[in-house]
Amino acid sequence: MADKLITIENVSAGIEDEDILRGVSLSIGEGETHVLMGPNGAGKSTLGNVLMGNPVYKLSGGKIFFDGEEITGESADKRARRGMFLSFQNPLEVPGLSLDEFIRNAIRQKTGKPIKIFQFKKQLAEAMALLNMDESYAQRDLNVGFSGGEKKKAEILQLLMLQPRFAILDETDSGLDVDAVRTVSQGIREYQKKEDGALLIITHSTKILEALKVDHTHIIVKGQIVKSGGPELVEEINEKGFEAFL
Repeated sequence: MADKLITIENVSAGIEDEDILRGVSLSIGEGETHVLMGPNGAGKSTLGNVLMGNPVYKLSGGKIFFDGEEITGESADKRARRGMFLSFQNPLEVPGLSLDEFIRNAIRQKTGKPIKIFQFKKQLAEAMALLNMDESYAQRDLNVGFSGGEKKKAEILQLLMLQPRFAILDETDSGLDVDAVRTVSQGIREYQKKEDGALLIITHSTKILEALKVDHTHIIVKGQIVKSGGPELVEEINEKGFEAFL
C-alpha cells in the first residue's frame, strides 16, 4: 500500500460562520490519483482551497496531515514549500510579472536554491512543447490576454515545472474544447510518471478522466463524501449522473 501523503480527518470548514464541508475524511497515498466529483455547489473547490490553506476558508473542526505532520494551521506559502500545489479554476491575471519569472520565483521559493538558467529554459521549452504552447507566452505577463485554454495550459506548465509532491487540479477541464482537454491530459499524464507524487483531480465532468489513470473516485454532495470507489465509479456517474447519489 502506498504511504499516505495527505490525510484529512473529519474536516468541517466554510466561509465566515457557514460550513460548506461537513465532516470530510480522506487519505491519498504517494503515487495515487484520486478524483473528487459532485454537482455544482457540493464543496469540491472548497476542499481544494482548504487543503491548500486559503485563509478565506475557516476550519470549524478536524485536522489535516501532510507526510505524517499536522499542517492544519499552516499558511498556504508554507504548504507550497512542503510541495503542495493548487491549480486554480479561474487563474488570476498578474500584470507586470511574466510567466517564466513567476515559475522561476516559485521554484526558488520551493527549493531555497539558486536556479541554473540554461537548465531552466531547456526544461521550460520542453514542457511548453508538450503542451503545444507557443514559447512567446513565457515572456508574456502571467495570464494577461491568455485565452481560457492557454490559462489552463499555463497552470499545467507550472505543475510540470514545479513537480510538487501533491497537486490539486480544480476544474482544469472547465471551458476547454476537445483538443485542449487532450493536451492538458497529456501534461497530467506526464506528471503521473512522478512515482512519489499524488493528484487530487476536482471535476464535475468525466471527459478529462478518459485518458488518465485513476486509482480512487469520491463523490461529494452537500459537503459530505457520500460514496468512494475505484475508477469504475466514474462509469457509474456517466450512467446514472449525480441524481442517484443525492
